[in-house]
Amino acid sequence: MKKIYFASDFHLGYPTGAASREREQRIIRWLDEVAPQAAHIYLMGDLFDFWFEYTHVIPKGFVRFQAKLVALADAGVPISIFTGNHDLWLQDYFTTEFGIPVYHQPISLTLLGKTFHLGHGDGLGAGDYHYKLLKKVFTNSVCQWLFRNLLPVRLGMGFGFAWSDHRKKKNAHKVEVFQGENEWIWGYCKTIEQEQHHDFYVFGHRHLPLDLPVEVAGNPTSRYINLGEWLTYNTYAVFDGQKMELLKFEG
Repeated sequence: MKKIYFASDFHLGYPTGAASREREQRIIRWLDEVAPQAAHIYLMGDLFDFWFEYTHVIPKGFVRFQAKLVALADAGVPISIFTGNHDLWLQDYFTTEFGIPVYHQPISLTLLGKTFHLGHGDGLGAGDYHYKLLKKVFTNSVCQWLFRNLLPVRLGMGFGFAWSDHRKKKNAHKVEVFQGENEWIWGYCKTIEQEQHHDFYVFGHRHLPLDLPVEVAGNPTSRYINLGEWLTYNTYAVFDGQKMELLKFEG
């Protein structure tokens, strides 16, 4: 029986080269472990702590991770990537070079007979208005053209990594805790469920592994899975057609 795998928030490049390299090797071990059973692997955003694609330039590093994706894709393992808030600027590199589709918005689809709603999770639900405004600027095609064409690559990349470093320092001591009814992505799932039923909602972004019921009119109808991250938890989800599990990679 083939299985569907989901993982998110690798944040390769954070917080140091050495720490990122160790995490990259761990992720590759996980990919090697799950690939023989994988009907599909969904990588749900923030794979990199910063990523921007110029016409002929991408950030250096992470070559082992990229090589593993190429090897799996060439071997016929289906892989899909979602952009996150740290790698909003993924464009066509992974699609044209690796044959891996990249999604910029949540999508609904059927997997092994069950309906799923998938995405990274940033900017969904109520609240977080400051980020939503920033995202509109960052994803605006004119702003991206100006950044790509008016800033030399050295300055553009320098600005991006400086922004990433700023966010690292700001969130260095932040501990994610469950927010109850104020969990914005959970609230978004409930809203979508009222409009269209899905058996599972799978997101990242939150950096906190969660498995919660999605209720309509007080009745649980589906489940919201948040994938956590690979800085601390090393968590991922797997669906075998019957059972959905949130697991920790111990390899």
